[in-house]
Amino acid sequence: MIRFEGVTKRYGDAPGGSEPAGGDGRSEGGGTGGDGVAGRSRGPDGSVAVDNLTLEAPTGQITVLVGPSGCGKTTTLRMVNRMVTPTSGTISVDGRDTASMDVAELRRGMGYVIQHAGLFPHRTVLDNVMTVPRLLGVDKREARTRAMELIERVGLDPAMARRYPAQLSGGQQQRVGVARALAADPPVMLMDEPFSAVDPVVREQLQNEFLRLQSELGKTILFVTHDIDEAIKLGDQVAVLRVGGVLAQLDSPAKLLADPVDDFVAGFVGRDRGYRALAFAAAPELSLTEEPTVRLGASGEQVRAVGTPWVLALGDAGEPVGWVRAAAVGTEVTRDVLHRGGTVAAASGSLRALLDAALSSPSGRGVVADDDGRLVGTITAAEVVPVIEARRSAGTSGRVDEGAATR
Repeated sequence: MIRFEGVTKRYGDAPGGSEPAGGDGRSEGGGTGGDGVAGRSRGPDGSVAVDNLTLEAPTGQITVLVGPSGCGKTTTLRMVNRMVTPTSGTISVDGRDTASMDVAELRRGMGYVIQHAGLFPHRTVLDNVMTVPRLLGVDKREARTRAMELIERVGLDPAMARRYPAQLSGGQQQRVGVARALAADPPVMLMDEPFSAVDPVVREQLQNEFLRLQSELGKTILFVTHDIDEAIKLGDQVAVLRVGGVLAQLDSPAKLLADPVDDFVAGFVGRDRGYRALAFAAAPELSLTEEPTVRLGASGEQVRAVGTPWVLALGDAGEPVGWVRAAAVGTEVTRDVLHRGGTVAAASGSLRALLDAALSSPSGRGVVADDDGRLVGTITAAEVVPVIEARRSAGTSGRVDEGAATR
């Protein structure tokens, strides 16, 4: 558990005043450098980055700090490992005041991940991941074995262990950064916008991989992001900070979406709150319609024999691959004629996924698959909406217990 009690950081009070004002820890034009320090800028004397902050990050959960530029989220994160020293207040980790701990011991007991990964460019992937265990005196062979396990665990090909960071994509570098942070098996991880420097597709993959790892490892994680959608997806609880480092609201993602405390939080969380909150509403067992299908390679005659304008195509394993417009199919169904706009909802997923599948489908019939990706049936928006209305009438929050599955 990480606990902040009345923590304030005021710049200009400390000698030199070289730490960043406004909490971002970055110059206006760029991100943090490889050591997590580059890009710092000095703010005006007496500026307050964090103001009387009291909050608790529970053991084994992900607490996300989110807010606009200048809200102190990165300063808050860096005060935990004493890269920034609080002006007043107390920060404790599992009951120990961090101010009383040796700073090297404190930092080596925490995983730290920043954007752009911050890898040592002259070391291989394997050597990067082995860094902290070797500093802690772990035998080289044992450290190597642990590092190779983690490289695979974060979804990298073991062959990449011999490569250098410059030979990896941005997403691969971030995976290495996560593996390095996990190498000493720290109970606490600090993550400063680790996925913000990659493209949206890779970012979603990294987020999903991160949630999978957390479900297995159960670390205490303090995570900084400027993206409210990322905060809602990843956080067990979300702390929204105002400019000046004042805590505006600390709540579960579902409560944050359903009941913002004021106009600032409502504006920051943004529109479509009701729809986005459905991601935390577990889909009940609904009666699905058995959908007529064709396989990839089916003839145009077979498609038109189904008798509907849109026909769902399946792959060899029975997985939905896309819709085809019957009138547009020539000699056979190929991947080139597939309409891929419709999403696929998991039968064990959320109401939001079901509704999105129905609304995005060109046929109006949302595709539902089992946990192995095989088709189980379809559903329409007209069938999903009454369930949503019934849930609203019952006054339930829709938050799934131990809610990772529907994120």
